[in-house]
Amino acid sequence: MRKHIIGEQPTHKEAPENLNWLDLETLARAEISSEDPEHPFEEALRPQGSGWRAAEAGTQSLRLLFDEPVRVQHIRLVFRETETHRSQEFVLRWRSGTDPGLREIVRQQYNFSIPNSTEEQEDYRVTIEGLSELELRIVPDISGGPAHASLSQLLLA
Repeated sequence: MRKHIIGEQPTHKEAPENLNWLDLETLARAEISSEDPEHPFEEALRPQGSGWRAAEAGTQSLRLLFDEPVRVQHIRLVFRETETHRSQEFVLRWRSGTDPGLREIVRQQYNFSIPNSTEEQEDYRVTIEGLSELELRIVPDISGGPAHASLSQLLLA
């Protein structure tokens, strides 16, 4: 029997450093709404990558579409901002091959306040069987300013 506890939230915990991160570049294809050629999306999928940045200001969507469904137990997101004070929101959603719609994992807002708060790292323990699509939607400035979305890391284990 497949079941899901209604209202169950992902557990937010610091990630152990010995996780075996999935090779997302070979397991999935990406759909992205915008990309700065100097900061391509695949750079956010590598533990030591330099990160992704949108070519255009405003809300951005990043999707990973998996060739074969995968099991995921941990998600790490890292955002960095060193130039502009702003409030950002992101929504992380997923779908299995049989789901008609996306399920929300987390929705969060936080502030970047230069020079004190320049990085936001989120580590989530999850149990996702049969992940076929992962979508990250970023609103880089919830006040509607001209900020460019960026993502330093998107890692799955």
